[in-house]
Amino acid sequence: MAVSACVALMACACGPEKTNEGADAKPSQSSASTRAEEPSATPSASARTEEPSSKPSSTPARNQPAPRTKERAIQRYEQYLHALGREDIATVCEVAGPGAKKAQDKGFGPCTSTYVAVFQMISPVQKKALQTATVDPRRISVRTPDKIEMPLEAVRSSATFSESDLGSYTLEYLKNDYYITDGS
Repeated sequence: MAVSACVALMACACGPEKTNEGADAKPSQSSASTRAEEPSATPSASARTEEPSSKPSSTPARNQPAPRTKERAIQRYEQYLHALGREDIATVCEVAGPGAKKAQDKGFGPCTSTYVAVFQMISPVQKKALQTATVDPRRISVRTPDKIEMPLEAVRSSATFSESDLGSYTLEYLKNDYYITDGS
C-alpha cells in the first residue's frame, strides 16, 4: 500500500513520472527488459537477465519519434515495470520523468531519491515478478492515440499486486515517445 501511495502521489503531482507496477498479478509471461535511454521496440520479446547496460537496444533512434501506437505504449510500460523490478533508476526515471519532475516541483524529492524509497517498498518476490511482467493488450484502454490507460488488471506477472501495490497508469505520447503521466 505504501508503494501505491508513493507512486500515486508522484503520479498525481507529476504527470509522466509515475510508478505503477502492474495489476492484479496474473501468470507471468516473458518480455524484453530494456534500458531507460533506449526503450524496447518489441513488446513481448523473451526476458533477459543480463545487466541493463549489456542489453541490446531496439529503441527508435534518438532523433526519430517512436511509433504512436498501442503496441509502443505497451512496450514502454513493460520497460518501466521491468526497470522497477531490477531497481534500474535510470530507466524508471526516464519513462516516468515528466511526472516525476512535476512531483519534484510540488515538494517531492527528485525522481532518483523518490524511487529509491519506492524500491524499498516492493517485496523481493514482487521485484522478481516485475522483471518479466507483461501487459495484456486486450485489457488496456486507448483513449486517443496520444493517451493510453494501463489498468492494474492488464499486468500479467507471477506475483500478485493490488491497487495499493502497483495501481493503474496513464501513458501519454510526449516528446516523441510514451511516458507515464498519471497513476492511481
